[in-house]
Amino acid sequence: MKESHSITNNLLIEVEVLTNRLRNIKQTFKTTQNIGLKERLFSENKNIFKRINEIYKIAENLSKSNNKEFNFSTLLFEKTKRSLNENKFESNLFFL
Repeated sequence: MKESHSITNNLLIEVEVLTNRLRNIKQTFKTTQNIGLKERLFSENKNIFKRINEIYKIAENLSKSNNKEFNFSTLLFEKTKRSLNENKFESNLFFL
């Protein structure tokens, strides 16, 4: 699989936006008392986490296929891995 720098860059931007949204969801979930909003935030968190997982798999494949030590696909792989780890670490948020 050949790496397209523009697509990889777009995925990097998407991961950054999604990671920030996950942080916002966490903060809002902690501060709201509205049950409907909490349900929507829980659902949105699940969908975003699923999308980051999809990007992670793409990044993993790109990273494996590239022999260079540092490139955009390696950066994308690392960024998605950190985002997933951050979300997993705080996944107990919804069960407080």
